[in-house]
Amino acid sequence: MKEQLKLIQYQRKQGNKSDLSFMSLENAKKVQSFHASFPMYRATPLTELKETAGTLGLGTIYMKDESYRFGLNAFKVLGGSYAIGSYLAEKLGKTIEEMPYEELVSDRTKKELGDITFVTATDGNHGRGVAWTASKLRQNAVVYMPKGSARERLQNILAEGADASITDLNYDEAVRLANRQAEEKGWVMVQDTAWDGYEDIPEWIMQGYGTMGYEAYTQLPEKPTHIFLQAGVGSMAGAITGFFASVYGEERPVITIVEPNKADCVYRTAEAADGKLHFVTGEMNTIMAGLACGEPCSIGWNVLRDYADNFISCPDYMAAQGMRILASPVKGDPQIISGESGAAAFGCVTEIMRDPKYRDIREKLGLNENSRVLFFSTEGDTDKENYRSIVWDGAYPGHTDK
Repeated sequence: MKEQLKLIQYQRKQGNKSDLSFMSLENAKKVQSFHASFPMYRATPLTELKETAGTLGLGTIYMKDESYRFGLNAFKVLGGSYAIGSYLAEKLGKTIEEMPYEELVSDRTKKELGDITFVTATDGNHGRGVAWTASKLRQNAVVYMPKGSARERLQNILAEGADASITDLNYDEAVRLANRQAEEKGWVMVQDTAWDGYEDIPEWIMQGYGTMGYEAYTQLPEKPTHIFLQAGVGSMAGAITGFFASVYGEERPVITIVEPNKADCVYRTAEAADGKLHFVTGEMNTIMAGLACGEPCSIGWNVLRDYADNFISCPDYMAAQGMRILASPVKGDPQIISGESGAAAFGCVTEIMRDPKYRDIREKLGLNENSRVLFFSTEGDTDKENYRSIVWDGAYPGHTDK
């Protein structure tokens, strides 16, 4: 028997809400200018899936494809690069506008900064982005990965020159290990999970993700009616929600956050609605490895609490379905290679539209033939063996529940 998704709806909050100035259109332009200073920068494509949308009973679908980002097959480098650039600029007493790529890699800058080691915990994509940025900016990186991380993702990080290893810890424990090492060895922690006393770098990471939202905003031929965003700790979801809420205000699209049901810390926090963050502990053995996070980012949650409309806890088979549909869309639409985490929100919506038992949820979300839906495929096949196993063979842990 299939597991079912769960939905929580929030009424749009009136009165005092969290400040969105850090995700404003003006700030997003500044961040995008920093990324555009990298010689390998290209805006990733926004693809329309008109035929697939019609088959699902939707007006149209727009998919931002991050598998093209900086040649790293995932969006995460946007956050790590902007955070590291901002940290180095601040250390030099400069603004980020004064420190584009060519200044950051100059001999003069290297001599003034010396050697700095950046440390992080990751299931793969974020760590690869941090390692890549550190290497490009002539610095060092150390990366800790949770148990069960794909060997291919480890090898990709090692190939960027980082000191990387797979631990026997879950994701949140690996974050704590990285933080201890930073404190003991004088390294710089680059993590998108915020806590008391550690907020500047997570905020810079969220601003970095804003480039993805800004590009989509400039590429869209029309305003979407709905945006669906997958969440791990909620930093990407909070960043994109904050950007579009800042741009559109009360006229913003309906925004829905999707998480794996085995790591749904944002959903649980939304469900409790008691002013506290709620955690998921233990294995969190979802196929959506990039979303297998048990502790929400406080900065991201504050944005989602005030500006997101719906929260969904989603079974693994829906993400797998999303991967397969994007790999083989309706004739006339282009193929998109989307990994387990990248296809999560899309796969969830395909099931809502196709399964009669979700008719009530379709109506609650306002999804119909007039809907213009925006998704972000945040990764490609960053674990190629697992991608083929799911898309070609329909095989993944727990697939018998389908």
